[in-house]
Amino acid sequence: MSMKIGYLLTILWLMCSFQVARGQILRSAQEYNHRGLSRQSQGDLDGAIEDFTKAIERSNGMMQVVVYNNRANARMGKNDWDGAIADYTRSLELQQDNNSDVPMNNKRGNNEGGAIVFSGVAIAPPVAFTYNNRGNARKAKGDIAGAIADYNKALETNPRYAEAYYNRGLALQSKEDLDAAIKDYSTALELAPGLTDAYVNRGQAKQSKHDLEGAIADYNAALQLKSDDASIYFARATALQAKKDFPGALADYSKTIELDPVSARAYANRGAVRLLQHRDAEAEQDFAKAFKLEPGLKAEFEKFIVATKRARAINQ
Repeated sequence: MSMKIGYLLTILWLMCSFQVARGQILRSAQEYNHRGLSRQSQGDLDGAIEDFTKAIERSNGMMQVVVYNNRANARMGKNDWDGAIADYTRSLELQQDNNSDVPMNNKRGNNEGGAIVFSGVAIAPPVAFTYNNRGNARKAKGDIAGAIADYNKALETNPRYAEAYYNRGLALQSKEDLDAAIKDYSTALELAPGLTDAYVNRGQAKQSKHDLEGAIADYNAALQLKSDDASIYFARATALQAKKDFPGALADYSKTIELDPVSARAYANRGAVRLLQHRDAEAEQDFAKAFKLEPGLKAEFEKFIVATKRARAINQ
């Protein structure tokens, strides 16, 4: 299973005391920002970015901090990593320039980065959220060292920021620093026990270290939280297969297919298990389905199929 890239990206909402009516001529930064958020929620990212740009031109101070964050989030949605990084950076610079005691909304939960408006006065998102989101953009761009540096800054600002621990864990795991990644996932789970992806990714890191029992325990915990996720069943199946628990692996691959009928690799892996169990006819059906869904798998599994049958013939 491919690693879950966990962008738990916070969109900065403005709770405004006005509504933008259809056809109304917009004048203020708040109006453009509000419409930008509406367009973003509807998937019109280009329109949102245009509105946020106009809001930036009409704003200053903390309001501008908010809108730069919002435009950065929209640019993330377009995979414009450089644009997003530039906007998050400008937002951080403006907070420093304003030298303002920005309310840290962390007590209200780690998934809140919300910019709020009371009587038209913008309150900026906590600095930790901006560092975290810039880290996400840098990680997506492939700048792992820069991403880790940003997650470190986020955690300096808010040491109880579970999402930043989780994201740093992902970055560390991508550079195969598995022990450090496991430590970060564990800290994230201490702070946010319901963070399913942290269990899954910690399980994958443990599996990479050949700690199959630990990996399976983490996948079990993840399934307690999210019992309808095909990817978690698939992950547990691979660990069970590595343990040579073929009945358990077979059951999990079958559950994966039940939840995700177009999972080519689940069909292929189930075929491999069935072949090892000498259930050749069922294995052939699974391989045929897998190769039809994803033709590229055929070259990958053909060597395994030939080698398994050859070994079986020698041992007979």
